[in-house]
Amino acid sequence: MTYTIELGDKAPRFENLLSTDGSFYSIDEFNNKPLKVIFFTCNHCPYVTGSDELTRGVAEDFINEAEFIAINSNSRNTYEEDSYENMILRMEKFNFPWVYLHDETQKTAQAYGALKTPHFFVFDDSWKLIYTGRNTDNPKDTDLRTTEDLHNVLKEATAGKGISIPITNPIGCNIKWDGKPAHWMPPEACDLV
Repeated sequence: MTYTIELGDKAPRFENLLSTDGSFYSIDEFNNKPLKVIFFTCNHCPYVTGSDELTRGVAEDFINEAEFIAINSNSRNTYEEDSYENMILRMEKFNFPWVYLHDETQKTAQAYGALKTPHFFVFDDSWKLIYTGRNTDNPKDTDLRTTEDLHNVLKEATAGKGISIPITNPIGCNIKWDGKPAHWMPPEACDLV
């Protein structure tokens, strides 16, 4: 068994995650489009802030086919910038086209085996995993990117094709686990990065 969920796995359930819009969401509320993109993100990581506009572009390109669900699992005790209050401020400032959920207990990140911010998981209409990994090979400076991984996955999926590259290594900052040093990762995840 691997740390991160595997291709073909059903999306782990989550319930009562607080959104920046003040509402609580469960996974069941995201069934309006055939594809679902769940991605673990945060407010402070330069790999996130460097690629948010690229992610916005992908979300807008596939607005009719894919729902984008962002989840911040980082501990505010490690980085105050990742607090729920700062999540609200970030969404007010940038008006991203996705729901931004707070995984305060970090149980959702554990269930998915999220490794980095950002880390993308794409599911089909049956909530089976068809892709896990990165958006691009240079999320810190997308002007230098040489891949369009997430865009290509969604393009292939909407065309009914198999995913040519279903797994890539996520590139970014590690999840900030509560009570652990900033660069700590679960031991069972360390052989994957």
